[in-house]
Amino acid sequence: MPPRRKTITFSLPPEMFEQVDAVRREEGRDMSELVREALHLYMEDRELRREQRRERLRARQSEREDDQGGHSDE
Repeated sequence: MPPRRKTITFSLPPEMFEQVDAVRREEGRDMSELVREALHLYMEDRELRREQRRERLRARQSEREDDQGGHSDE
């Protein structure tokens, strides 16, 4: 049995709704499918940004340790 979907309700400004609805009609998709894809892409992008921030923090920490002449636990 496939997992049950959760139903949510949200609002959009009229202009945004018109844009999304135009895409939905143009692509022959339903609104739920379009919103699921948008959220999926957002979550992927969010995870990528989080990983990039972690990498930058690690690089800064490494630079600080190099500037201090080694590891901070010495």
